[in-house]
Amino acid sequence: MAFCGSCGAALTQQVGFCGSCGKPIGTTSQPPPATASAPAVVGTGLSANVAGALAYVLGIITGIIFLVLEPYKNDRFVRFHAMQSILFCAACIVFSIAWTIAWGILFSISGALALVVLPLRLLISLAVFAFWIFLMYRAYSGQEYRIPFIGDIAAKQVG
Repeated sequence: MAFCGSCGAALTQQVGFCGSCGKPIGTTSQPPPATASAPAVVGTGLSANVAGALAYVLGIITGIIFLVLEPYKNDRFVRFHAMQSILFCAACIVFSIAWTIAWGILFSISGALALVVLPLRLLISLAVFAFWIFLMYRAYSGQEYRIPFIGDIAAKQVG
């Protein structure tokens, strides 16, 4: 098989011109010249605001991931939101455990009292979910919103 000496395109034997570049050909049987591949664009992947918002998605898991991954562990904005996500998730877990214990005590005292408190639990869960969405929105907007107490601790941790 013959190749164009200019561009390296494969040629048929009956043609006098390259179908790719249009130059007249001299029959050569060498393989096409090695083309230098374009250097891969090395980027950080996600922008800081998207990474900050994604740090809240799975709480502790994504928070740890963004604290460890190379391009993000050097960005203070992403580290802050990752740490705040971890602490917020931990606070929610502690609150959930305390609420379950309190609900168990109320249920052992009176079943009717525990059922009255159940809608309050649902309302608190909805409020925590809405606040979680709000935190992701603020991070996506590029703002460093600090949760009272938790945000200060997160800011101290990331420096």
